[in-house]
Amino acid sequence: MTPAVDLFRAAAATLRDTPTEERYGRVVAARGALIEVDGLAGAAQIGSRIRISTGKGMIEAEVTGLDAGLAQCLPFSEAQGLAAGNHAVVAAGQFAVRPCDAWLGRMVDGLGRPVDGGGALASGNLARPIRANPPLAATRSRVGERVETGVRALDVFVPLCRGQRLGLFAGSGVGKSVLLSMLARWTKCDVAVIGLIGERGREVQEFVEDDLGPEGLARSVVVVATSDEPALMRRQAAWTTLAIAEHFRDQGLNVLCLMDSVTRFAMAQREIGLASGEPPATKGYTPTVFAELPRLLERAGPGAAGQGSITGLFTVLVDGDDHNEPVADAVRGILDGHVVITRKIAERGRYPAIDILKSVSRTLPHCHSAEENAIRLAARRILSTHGDMEEMVRLGAYKPGSSAEVDEAIRIAPDIEKLLTQGKGDRGYAGATFDTLAGLMEPAAPVDAFPMGRAA
Repeated sequence: MTPAVDLFRAAAATLRDTPTEERYGRVVAARGALIEVDGLAGAAQIGSRIRISTGKGMIEAEVTGLDAGLAQCLPFSEAQGLAAGNHAVVAAGQFAVRPCDAWLGRMVDGLGRPVDGGGALASGNLARPIRANPPLAATRSRVGERVETGVRALDVFVPLCRGQRLGLFAGSGVGKSVLLSMLARWTKCDVAVIGLIGERGREVQEFVEDDLGPEGLARSVVVVATSDEPALMRRQAAWTTLAIAEHFRDQGLNVLCLMDSVTRFAMAQREIGLASGEPPATKGYTPTVFAELPRLLERAGPGAAGQGSITGLFTVLVDGDDHNEPVADAVRGILDGHVVITRKIAERGRYPAIDILKSVSRTLPHCHSAEENAIRLAARRILSTHGDMEEMVRLGAYKPGSSAEVDEAIRIAPDIEKLLTQGKGDRGYAGATFDTLAGLMEPAAPVDAFPMGRAA
C-alpha cells in the first residue's frame, strides 16, 4: 500500500467524522448554575459540548441532563453576561486532551489548558477522551513489585506496590497534604501526574514550589481546579488527571497518580446531580456519585501487557473525622488498601499521624520477604499491646512485672513511635527501617536482681 493511499484514507476518515451541519439553539432559562437551551433536540447528548454566545464573550458548557426537548447545561466558568435568547451551538467532538512529553513541568486546568503562564502547550498526536472507561479486567497485568515511598510507616506496615491504588483517609488539619507532598517527592516512578481538586488557591504555588520543587516538577504534570471554580471544572479536572496518566502509561512508563482529593470530586458530582434534578440519597449525595467513583478510581492500576502502570494515591477528606461516612466507605471498598491518619496521633506530635493498626495494604504479605513479615508482625503486636494498656499505665493501674509481654511493649513501643516520626526533609529507606526495627525488638539483657552480690 502506497503512502498516497494511506493519506487518502486518513483524509476520507476525517471527512466522515466532520459534521455536515451545525445545530443552533437559544437560552430559555437559567436556574442557579443550570442553563436550559431549547432547539437542540436530537443534536445534544449527555456530555455534549455547548458554546453559548453572551454579551461578554463565549461560555463553554456541558450537557448534563435532558428534559422534554430542553438541554440542561452547566458552564465551565462563571456565566457572566448570560441572557435569555443567547445563541448556543453544539460543538463537534467530545472533551479530549492531547498530552505529550512537553507537558512535563507544566500546570494545566481541567480542560488541559495551561495555567502557569508558561505559554502555549504542545499537542500530542493522539486525542485522548477526558472521560474514558477503565481497562478490561481480563487484559490487565498483575500488581508489580514493592515501590519505596520514603515514608517509613508506609514502607514497613502499609507497603505500596507498582500499579496498586491506596487511599489516604484523614480529617482536616492532621497532616494529609504534607504526607502527600512527601510521597510526591520520594516515591519511585517515571512520571507523576498530580490532581489538585478543589484545593485552596494559595496552597497551589506552595505545593509546587516548596513541596515538589524544581526536580519533582520536572517529572510531573499538575492539574489544578481550585475550590472557587465551578463544580463541572472540578469534576473535569479529576477526569483529566487520569487521562494524562493513561497517556504516559500507554507509553510503557510507570506513572504515579496523586489526587487530592476524591472527596471534593464527589462533592462536585453531588452539586452537578442536584442541579440537574437528581434526588439526594445518603447524606445528600446523589446516586451518580457512587456510580462515578468506581469509574474514576478503576482507571488507575496496572495496564495491559506491554503497557506501564498507574500507581494511584488518593486522599479522602473524612467528614467530621467519621471514617465510615458514605464517600470514605465507598472509596475504601474500591481501593487496594487504606491509610488512616488520625487526629489523636497528630495531637501527640507524631507525624505522619498514620494509625498503623487501622491501616491496611491488600498486597501484604506477598510484597515482603518472610523475614520482613516477621519483623512487621512483631512490631504490630507490640504496638497493639501498648495501645491496649496505655491508659492503665498512664493511670498507674499496671504493676511492672505482671506481664512480660506488656513490659516488653512498654519498653519498645516508644522507640518504634520515634522511628516512625518523620519531618518533610527526613527521607526513610525500607531496608534501614527494617534493620532498625529488628534491633529494637531484640530481647533485653536480663536484669540481675542482686547487682551488689547475693546474700549468704
